[in-house]
Amino acid sequence: MPSYKIVRMYQRGNGNAVDIIDTGLTLEQAQEHCSDPETSSSTCTSAEGEAWTRSRGPWFDGYTEE
Repeated sequence: MPSYKIVRMYQRGNGNAVDIIDTGLTLEQAQEHCSDPETSSSTCTSAEGEAWTRSRGPWFDGYTEE
């Protein structure tokens, strides 16, 4: 059974950057994480998400198979 990782993608300067947020997830866990409004700078309202946006710029979480 494949496992999935959560990656946070954001634009930095003239390119894109990626941080790994979590690993070893099932597809259902990865999809659940990414369906949360707090996993995108355009929809988050938490202090943590807003701080991340201030420090890194626009971002969103996605998932990919490991």
